[in-house]
Amino acid sequence: MDDRNSDGSPGIPAGTGPQGPAGPPDLNLLRTFLAVYRAGAFTAGARVLGLSQPTVTAQIRALEGRLGRELFERLPRGVAPTPFADDLAARVMGPLDALSAAAGAAAGAPGEDGPAEPVHLAGPAEYLSHSVLPTLAPLVERGVRLRIAFGLTDGLLDELRAGRHDLVVSTARPRGRSLAWLPLDDEEFVLVAAPVWAERIGGRIAEEGPAALHGVPLVAYAEDLPILRRYWRHVFGRRLTAVPAVTVPDLRAVRAAVAGGAGVSVLPRYLCAAELASGALVPLHLPEDPPINTGFLVQRPGPPAHPHVALVRDHLVRRGREAG
Repeated sequence: MDDRNSDGSPGIPAGTGPQGPAGPPDLNLLRTFLAVYRAGAFTAGARVLGLSQPTVTAQIRALEGRLGRELFERLPRGVAPTPFADDLAARVMGPLDALSAAAGAAAGAPGEDGPAEPVHLAGPAEYLSHSVLPTLAPLVERGVRLRIAFGLTDGLLDELRAGRHDLVVSTARPRGRSLAWLPLDDEEFVLVAAPVWAERIGGRIAEEGPAALHGVPLVAYAEDLPILRRYWRHVFGRRLTAVPAVTVPDLRAVRAAVAGGAGVSVLPRYLCAAELASGALVPLHLPEDPPINTGFLVQRPGPPAHPHVALVRDHLVRRGREAG
């Protein structure tokens, strides 16, 4: 007789129990499962673990065999957890994270060799300051030491390859296979201005497109208008050719200049959410398909140099999944 659950899905064969015929799965299989569950793909999970993709696939199959249940639905791009996998993740996530934290705390405890090595984390100043550093406070309390560096993606990735950083938050997916990466979260870009400029422009953008902004000063991160150009191309389908009125290599300063009335710019929504809520900044256009940029957490391939690197990495990936 075919044992099935009430929902019609295949059940665990009679006599095997909830842990399958081979007994309880070992911790390595569960860690592999959790890495794939969080990453959403076998390949990305393998990068996190420093393993090959076939090894991870084999371990997931072994775990499915022990449990007698399918854990992931294979998709054209990545995998989707089954309801059973969601339940398993909810049960093992806390204990496994606690074990990782305990291992990291033990490695970070002062002893004959002094405190643990710090984790060297780098990325865009705005994103790390606003979205990353506040979330890492609990790890610092556990003894994790951090060394933070700011910079642009290309330069930081070169430094990562050279061994200067353990982890880099990248605004673009790294090319090639020399670096291990995981998607972190998405940021939406918004065309904004101070109320004084919003009143002048009114609702003309919906009718006139970018022509409504002719003659309006542009405030940019750099001389080549990287974020503004992307917005123009994605939303208006046109190439932006203009000279910025103000350039400043910090989006927080761009935000301040625009709020002060210096002109128009494009900012990540997370960075200007408070100003949009208060009315200090006004969205000039709300397209149905706004530009979205995915951030990536990048690590040198292979196992982490010390336990705290994995602790910080897993914490940030988990926070990104929860935020999404």
